[in-house]
Amino acid sequence: MTGPSLPFDADPAPSAAMGPIVAYIDGGARGNPGPAAYGVRIERPDGTLVEEFGDSIGVATNNVAEYRGLLSALEYAAAHGCPHVTVRSDSLLLVKQMRGEYRVKHPGLQRLHHAAKGLVLRFRTVRFEHVGRALNAHADRLANAAMDDAQSNRRDPPIR
Repeated sequence: MTGPSLPFDADPAPSAAMGPIVAYIDGGARGNPGPAAYGVRIERPDGTLVEEFGDSIGVATNNVAEYRGLLSALEYAAAHGCPHVTVRSDSLLLVKQMRGEYRVKHPGLQRLHHAAKGLVLRFRTVRFEHVGRALNAHADRLANAAMDDAQSNRRDPPIR
């Protein structure tokens, strides 16, 4: 599996490490499966915004979209030399799977989980925290905006 496409200039060898970050991630699908996207908000530990982005991923399930958001956040952190990452998500399933508390049973998620675990090895520390939806509103907004953009850019067949 290739990694997610990065919606930013990813420099594999940045000149200076960024330091620790907090990544708020969210993914969603309209229908399940349905048109799906993820959103990521990167902050410094003091809450200062560093970057935010999201992307449409086509038709997928909510859980696949959550994992795509995680992969994108981890790729961003790796590309920017962040040694310590805290990932905050409102997906209890994803958090518990990444902590090793739940098994990953679905074959489609196993591949994404394996890729995320591989990325985790690139950092000194990675913490996974479950947060309520209210605390994840920025990432949710980004995921919904990416779904909206994809929907508005979709070309409907000509009427005959």
